[in-house]
Amino acid sequence: MHLTNCSRGIRNAWHFYYALVLVFKAVCSGSVLRFSPLNRALGK
Repeated sequence: MHLTNCSRGIRNAWHFYYALVLVFKAVCSGSVLRFSPLNRALGK
């Protein structure tokens, strides 16, 4: 029972971290695209 709860907590923490990284990447890529005309011209 304890092992199941522990693994569930680790899984939830991993999903939270993964979502946080995705949001961070989205914000960073959005900022780069917004402030870099060269990237927009290249379609990146």
